[in-house]
Order: sequence, then structure tokens, then C-alpha cells
Amino acid sequence: MVDQAGQGTDSSVGRPERDRPWIVRTYAGHSSPAESNALYRRNLAKGQTGLSVAFDLPTQTGYDPDHPLARGEVGKVGVPVAHVGDMRALFEGIPLDRMNTSMTINATAMWLLALYQVVAEEQGADPAALGGTTQNDIIKEYLSRGTYVFPPGPSLRLITDLIAYTVTEIPKWNPINVCSYHLQEAGATPVQELAYSICTVIAVLDAVVASGQVPQERMGDVCARISFFVNAGVRFVEEMCKMRAFGALWDDLLRTRYGVENPKHRRFRYGVQVNSLGLTEAQPENNVIRIVLEALGVTLSKDARCRALQLPAWNEALGLPRPWDQQWSLRIQQILAYETDLLEYEDIFEGSVVIEKRVAELVEAARAEIDRVQAMGGAVAAVESGYMKSQLVSSQAARRGRIESGEDVVVGVNRFTETEPNPLLADLDAAIQTVDPAVEAAAKEALASWRAKRDPAAVDEALLTLREAAKSDTNMVPATLACARAGVTTGEWSEVLREVFGEYRAPTGVSGVAVGASASTAAGDELAAVRERVAATGRELGRRVKVLIGKPGLDGHSNGAEQIAVRARDAGFEVVYQGIRLTPEQIVAAAVQEDVHLVGLSILSGSHLELVPQVLDGLRAAGLGDLPVVVGGIIPDRDAETLRSAGVAAVYTPKDYGMTAIMSGFVDIIRAANGLA
Repeated sequence: MVDQAGQGTDSSVGRPERDRPWIVRTYAGHSSPAESNALYRRNLAKGQTGLSVAFDLPTQTGYDPDHPLARGEVGKVGVPVAHVGDMRALFEGIPLDRMNTSMTINATAMWLLALYQVVAEEQGADPAALGGTTQNDIIKEYLSRGTYVFPPGPSLRLITDLIAYTVTEIPKWNPINVCSYHLQEAGATPVQELAYSICTVIAVLDAVVASGQVPQERMGDVCARISFFVNAGVRFVEEMCKMRAFGALWDDLLRTRYGVENPKHRRFRYGVQVNSLGLTEAQPENNVIRIVLEALGVTLSKDARCRALQLPAWNEALGLPRPWDQQWSLRIQQILAYETDLLEYEDIFEGSVVIEKRVAELVEAARAEIDRVQAMGGAVAAVESGYMKSQLVSSQAARRGRIESGEDVVVGVNRFTETEPNPLLADLDAAIQTVDPAVEAAAKEALASWRAKRDPAAVDEALLTLREAAKSDTNMVPATLACARAGVTTGEWSEVLREVFGEYRAPTGVSGVAVGASASTAAGDELAAVRERVAATGRELGRRVKVLIGKPGLDGHSNGAEQIAVRARDAGFEVVYQGIRLTPEQIVAAAVQEDVHLVGLSILSGSHLELVPQVLDGLRAAGLGDLPVVVGGIIPDRDAETLRSAGVAAVYTPKDYGMTAIMSGFVDIIRAANGLA
């Protein structure tokens, strides 16, 4: 039986009736649509209740597999989807009108949802029955993840058009998932995560209102379909308080700024991917308990419980998880939901003085930061000025400093480092999944076949209609759907919009960061010693020592590169850092033009074996074969050895957390390359 409050009892065992669990997901996709489809089916058979699709970087940034910038990136961090045929293969045998699908896609969100809708219609589904989410939050892409394409203005136009379309045509769909997850990955404090997410919402909702596409009486419907995607770190009590603060800020914003009266429309709905930033390469078995604690932060409190949850795998700091690793993360969720009693009670923290105080502190501090950003002109202005990016880079630098000094303990990394051999890593080659290098060639071949079989006239007409819609104030979704049905490719759709809207390079945030001495005297002394070595080396070379930090390929996760650039500058190097998404040729040209003493490459997408040799070959062709190159990223030991054999001077991975020690290594490498004793 169930009482009026919805809290019933299970008469067979005398226990309270359990709440319905959150949607259980794993973030997955790799290699090809067919391979990913097989993975989805296996996970659904194991009890997963929703899908979370990872797309590869070319798909996320609007390139086809045969584009030069897609080299080495196809199928690496997600599934490549180049056209509606790929989307059919991705969801073959999965009824989309009975599935809740989350798609982590932003700059090309309108395009991927159009492909999804067309495939659903081919299955016989009514679009109005489709449930799921497109992430579609471009603000955080400028700040953290880097898969933006267009300038902020046109990007907001794409988001606005999709919201206006879905609120009437796909009313169960969440057209935007305001995403604070990657803000925390980029170093955001809980206050920054709260504030910058709310500022993003304000920018989006203001744009919807200004577009005139949604009447005022339907703004409640719009707000009811906005969801959030948040991060949950290991400080799980604070993370739970953060979620309660999120709910309070959201409710107040909708009531006061947008006049939303219906409490159901103001409900804070969010999904979670727990923190990956804190997962360690050293003693990776410790990541399991980290993941469990992070999951508790967003499930333990009923009033702040997530609606959907996906957990990383224990070995994500090493590389691509295998199906077994994903199963382990799935079982963690299922044990929490079905074996424990956390779903049997009302909110166990209600009335807690400690919790209420911390929530109030977070709300007050977040409101102050929201007001600061709004006074600058809002989220877009704070992106274009570099303010928010520099704040995140600064917070990340402070976090790194606390870890290096030992103020923040990371078990197995800077304390309790003694360890027994890990049987899970006995065979390192089998501890992660690798993507077959033949995947890229196969994708190119399939793409050529697709283009050869379609009707060129229909493609041209659809692209012309899209171009005209982009140039006007017409909602672009109908033209995008026509492109999907005509067989247009991801790259073709994006190229038309690049021509109309232009492309964008966001501020790096590095130049605006002021980082003083590290937290401890010992760390400060270490940095001072390296700074003196850098200065002495410059005197011997006859000029200031200069390093180039480059990010080749489409990998937009720039945290590591930014932190290296900041620490190198703090150590006395002259630093050249041009941001993300550079071709090997552009990096070589910069090395020549800037006359640097060392090139540092940062790659976290797994494409190091394809991209680094291209840089090395380019430097040799430019007469700089003796210029030392170092590489940082998630690089397995066997790949590191391959890179060293190819001529890389040093390889750094997440276990190399001492950034000042890395700077000292830079000095050693530069001195050796220049014949200095």
C-alpha cells in the first residue's frame, strides 16, 4: 500500500516501499556504429535502463572521417556518425520510442538530433514519443571541453532554434543539458560550477525570449525541459550540498526572472557523471571507492537525488575501458539502487543544521559570482573577455598546487604510495581496450560508398535550403531534417554553417592567470631553484628559453596543456601556447616562426601514435630534427616506448603530478639538446 505522501510499505518484509531508481547509464561508444550497437545491446541486457552516447571528436566538431583534421581521431573517444545510415546502424534493433537516450553532443547537436528523429520515424515512432537529451551547451565548450565550432552568437541561435522546435514537436525531449560537469573537470570550485551554470541558463533563456519563437505562456514548458548535467567529486557531503544549492538557485531564477509559476516546471532535473578528474593512474584500484563515494553524493539525499547517473570505469586514467570495466561500474549503480536501503527513506538530511549552513554559504557565494558575470554583460561576454576561462585555469592551478604541496592528499599519488603489485594490471596490454587502427580506413571507405549511392541533386537542394535558412531568421531544424533525409554528411552540414557563421577560437585563459609561489615553503624553494636554472640556461644560450605547448588534432581537453603553460611561465620560460585544435603543420610552423627550444605536445584522445610522428616528420623536414619534443597525455607504457623510439625526448602521464619536476626535466632536455654541461 502507499500513503498520501507516496511512502508506502512492503507488507511482505515490513520495509518501506522503495522509490523508483534513477536512470542507470554508462557513457559508451567507440570504433564504429556497428561495434557501438553491439555494446549498447550487451549493456541493456545487463540491466542498463538508458543510453548515453559518446561521439568521436570529428562528429563532435563537424568533420567527416576523411577530413585532414580527423586524422587519427576517428572512433577513438566515441562513435563516428557521418550520416543517417550510421545512425541507423547505431540503433539497429533498439526501439527509440521506448528508450531514454542521452547524446553528448554540442556544436552539432541540431544535426545529430535530426538524424536521431529520422531514424526513429523510419522505425515507425512518433517524434512526440521520443525521450532523451541533447547536451547542446556550448558555453562550457568554450570554457573547458573545446568541441565548439561557431562563434557564441550563432551557437546560441542553433540552441534557441532547437529549443523552440522540440517544445512543440518533441515535447518529451530535453533540448539542452546545461553542463557543469566539465567545469569541475577544468578546475571549477563548487561556487564556480553553480554560478557559471546559472549564467549559462540565463544566456540561453534570454536568447529564447528574444527570438520570439516561444510565446510567454509556454516559457514554463521550455524551462520544464531544461535539464542539467553535473559533476560529483569525492568530497561527497559538499557535493550533496551543492546539488541542494543548485535546486534553490534554479527555483528562484525561474520565479523571479522568467515568471514561471508552476512548481513542476521549476523542478531541478539533473543527471550525473561522477568525477573523472580525480581518477588516478597510480594505484587505479583505488578509483573504485572514489566512484562509489561520488555516487553517494548525488543519490543519498532524496531531495537532491539525480534523475540519471553514469559512472566512469576504474581504469579510465589508463585508457579506453573494456566492456568488463563498464559492467563493473554498472554493477556499482545496481548495488546502490537494489541492495542498499537508500531508496526507502525520505530525505535523511532534512533539518540538518550543518547541511543547511553549507547550502546557504554556497548559494550566497554563487549569487555574488552570478552578479559579477551579469554585470560584465552575461556569460557570452565573460567568455569573449576570457574572464570565466581564466578563473577556471586559476582554480585548477591552485588545486594542482595543493596536491603538489601535500595539502590535498591523493591516496596512492602523494601519500600512501607503497603498494603491492596490482593483479588487474598484470597484463597491461589487456587492461584497457584499444581501437583497431583499421577503423579510420573503414570509415573513409564507407563514407565514399555512401556518397556514391545518394542523389547529388537532392543533396545540393537540401544544402542550399540550409544555407538560406542560416542567413535568415528562419528556424533551422526543418532544413536540417531535410539534409538528414537527403543523405547529407556531418561535414557537409557543418561546412555550410562554417561558411555562413564563421569559426571561432576561444581565449585560452592562460595569460590572465596569476600564480604565485606554491602552498608550502619546500614547493616554493623547488620552483625558485628551477627558475634559477632556467635563467642560467638562458644566459648560456644568449636569449630567454622559449617553449611551445601545442595541442594537435581535435582533442579539446586543454587542462593539462594550460597548467603546463602556466607553470612553465611561472618557472621563467617564455611560453607560446596557441590553444586547441591545431594541425601538425601549424605546430611545426609555430616552432619555426617562434624559434623555440622545446616543443611540448598534449594529447588525451588516444591519437598520439598518429599525430606525434607527423609533428616529428614536419620538424625534420623544416630542418629542426634536433629540436626536442616531449609528449603528455593518457599514454600506455607500450605506446610511450614507441614514441621514445621515434625520437620523443620524454613522455609524461597523469602519474607525473609534480609539475615543477616536469619543468626541471624540460631544462635538462633543453641543455642536453644544446650541448650544455
